[in-house]
Amino acid sequence: MEKKKILLVEDDFNLGIVVQDFLSLEGYTVHLCRDGKEGLQKFNKNTYDVCLLDVMLPEKDGYEIAEDIRKIDKEIPIIFLTAKSNPEDKVKGFKSGGDDYITKPFNREEFLLRIKAILRRANNEFEDDDLEYEHLQMVRIKFMNEVAN
Repeated sequence: MEKKKILLVEDDFNLGIVVQDFLSLEGYTVHLCRDGKEGLQKFNKNTYDVCLLDVMLPEKDGYEIAEDIRKIDKEIPIIFLTAKSNPEDKVKGFKSGGDDYITKPFNREEFLLRIKAILRRANNEFEDDDLEYEHLQMVRIKFMNEVAN
């Protein structure tokens, strides 16, 4: 299976490196950009499976990047990763095109599971456990129909 590509736009140097390294160890290819303008340029030159955007960025904020990305690609998952935790900020994130909104500090396991879940839905992919559950549900329905007849 080909590695999923992530665009990470984060101006905090240390956090950007930590997130990039963490996701790389989990099997993702991560392109890290330090400002909104660079992030949008990188998006326009490459193909990504998901975008992780900070909100407070130099040059162009995360909301603006999301709006610009949505003009180009209506389907790509966008996750905000930000310290802005007010309800108004979250609403603005979703209205600007975000699919999820994660506030800093965040739990690494939850962060990874959210990325996996959003990629699974975006690509119509199911993990083995999901397929096994679906199979068991179909067997159960078939059994119930046979018992009823």
